[in-house]
Amino acid sequence: MLSMAKEKIKPVVTVSLNQLDEEQTISVGDIKEPYIFLEKNGELSGYVQLGNIHHRCDGEKAVPQKLLEEYARPVTAVCEPDQQISLPLLFQIIGEPLVLMVSAQNKPEGYILREDVLAELFKQENQSVDLLKIILTSIPMGIFVVGRDRRIINCNDAGLKMIKSSSPQVLHEHAGNIFSTQHIEGVFKNGKTVLNHLEFPGDSSVLVDYSPIMNFEQEPEGILIIVQDLPMVEQMAMETEHIKSLNTDLNAILSSIYDEILVVNHKGELIRYSENIIPDFWHVDLKELLGKNVIDLEEQGLFTPSVTKAVLEKQKKVSVVQETKTGRKILAVGNPVFNEKNELDRIIIASRDITETSRLKTELNEIRRITEQYKKELDDFKSKDRFLKKLIYTSPKMEKIISQARKIADFSSTVLLYGESGVGKEVIAQAIHQLGKRSEEPFLKLNCGAIPENLLESELFGYAKGAFTGADKNGKDGYFTQADGGILFLDEIGEMSMHLQVKLLRVLQEQEVVPIGSTIPIKVNVQIIAATNKRLEKMVEEGTFREDLYYRLNVIPIQIPPLRERVEDISVLAFHFLQQLNEKYDKNYHLTPDAINVLEFYSWPGNVRELQNIIERLVVSADDQAITAELVSQFVTGGYDSKKNKPVITRVVPLQEAIEQVEEQLIVLAMKQYKTTTRAAKALGISQSSVSRKYQKIVSEKERKVEASKL
Repeated sequence: MLSMAKEKIKPVVTVSLNQLDEEQTISVGDIKEPYIFLEKNGELSGYVQLGNIHHRCDGEKAVPQKLLEEYARPVTAVCEPDQQISLPLLFQIIGEPLVLMVSAQNKPEGYILREDVLAELFKQENQSVDLLKIILTSIPMGIFVVGRDRRIINCNDAGLKMIKSSSPQVLHEHAGNIFSTQHIEGVFKNGKTVLNHLEFPGDSSVLVDYSPIMNFEQEPEGILIIVQDLPMVEQMAMETEHIKSLNTDLNAILSSIYDEILVVNHKGELIRYSENIIPDFWHVDLKELLGKNVIDLEEQGLFTPSVTKAVLEKQKKVSVVQETKTGRKILAVGNPVFNEKNELDRIIIASRDITETSRLKTELNEIRRITEQYKKELDDFKSKDRFLKKLIYTSPKMEKIISQARKIADFSSTVLLYGESGVGKEVIAQAIHQLGKRSEEPFLKLNCGAIPENLLESELFGYAKGAFTGADKNGKDGYFTQADGGILFLDEIGEMSMHLQVKLLRVLQEQEVVPIGSTIPIKVNVQIIAATNKRLEKMVEEGTFREDLYYRLNVIPIQIPPLRERVEDISVLAFHFLQQLNEKYDKNYHLTPDAINVLEFYSWPGNVRELQNIIERLVVSADDQAITAELVSQFVTGGYDSKKNKPVITRVVPLQEAIEQVEEQLIVLAMKQYKTTTRAAKALGISQSSVSRKYQKIVSEKERKVEASKL
């Protein structure tokens, strides 16, 4: 719609920048053009006004590249030389000092200054008038421009229609005769915008905004009055009155509440507050904080902590005690409000001054005490839960071992676990780790009998860079270094060679490790738990295990009994393993009482590991959900069968003595299994009174022997 003469197009002067050297200087003293263009990699990256550069460098001809890049602005207004300047491009040119002219191949051919474009615009008089009219007409709202003398100097047709007037009746008329004089004078006085003011000029109903036109000194030079036609303005006015009434009710409710109430949005910005304000807390008028983020007040040191921040993080109700600069304590409760999408929309904060309220302070202390008690109990329950996930027992022997493990967990002493294969030595080691102070640190395990000696040494102590052929070029940390701060479990310690026993002894004595191929020791803080199914003291006598290492390891010895010595644990372990398999395969297998009896009569040379395998074998082989004694007897060698198996006598003893021994063993076994004399009598096929009398005699005899041994 607007074309430019070619003589107005100025040449593009480019300066090539070096991307690798920002400190180099570029000579611009001989350039006469007011603007230069910066080029990187063959493309224009921006332009710089030379006047600013000369002023900054006091007229120096050579300026640093870094300075040019600092003052560079991107080229946003671009058109082709033969292209007419459209209305949208004209708006863009008004906001930029120049427009770049490029060819159809996007090559720069020159640029036009904004002043030349505007000058050409107003030279084409008729077109300029049409242009301004198009601009005003294209705006859907009514526009009235008011000058400093308060008279209307321009308007659009949309505005005239809204107020049902004509151009001669409005232009050069005092704006106060049509619109609100109060708002017009207020805008000229304070320079602030007035929005959504309902007015009734003539016979119309409109919504009016008053916006100041500011000069470069930020002083109002005029006013832009924006008018919106509201056909339903009466209905909206009624709705507004209803909202005002609701707002009045809400304020009345808030004012009747003892607590200070704040409403913040999902960003933490204050949008509403009650009339009851805690004295000497905010130190400012809350009106000044409307729209501001209350989380920033904590960072300013006004109070701590921020309940708003806590609710935003936890997405749930939070109560905190805030403390101010003056030492006042405020109980603040933040309650989140979620929208229909379950997104946080508002936070309602109720605050109360508890500095002078001894009753609330006492209750708060009591709540803290109860909370700490609950926390301790919860921690105990969690520890017990973690413990019971791997340790299933009811026998007194295992209870004693677990009690000992709890005590050991509070220390870093070296522990030596004895026991047959499969009794659960690793589980006890893990329990010591979980219950102790090192629970958050590593727990590493290494089987000394499963790794060759040369490889075991590198795994334990690590090696330096280039220690041996085939080693990692960066070296490797050993298990001692990796477990620093935690626990290292060495299983089958009796299988360790004498050579490695010497190095292990040094680690225990000096608390330091020397990697293979290095001479520099590395300090480590590792608790050692060793385990073996061999008699180390016998190996010491035979010379296959170092005596000094034995005493270093045997600080806290724990003997884990085999499963056959804790018959009480067989049934609970069997049920535990069966439940695991039922959950894993979505089944409902169960053991019959006779099946449990068979399991309890078996000697379990493979201990807990064998029991777990047998249970899985029974589940896979069972045809019915009920696992019977007959099925168990097929897999358990030497299983109990009351019809076939008979007591075996290995030496000649008097018949009566043999009968008494068998009777005593049967009664003790029956009481352990059935717990009550009635059930034991039924299983033995004798009267309850006989079982009771004979069992009391057995117990009394044992107690007598114990007392005699103490003398």
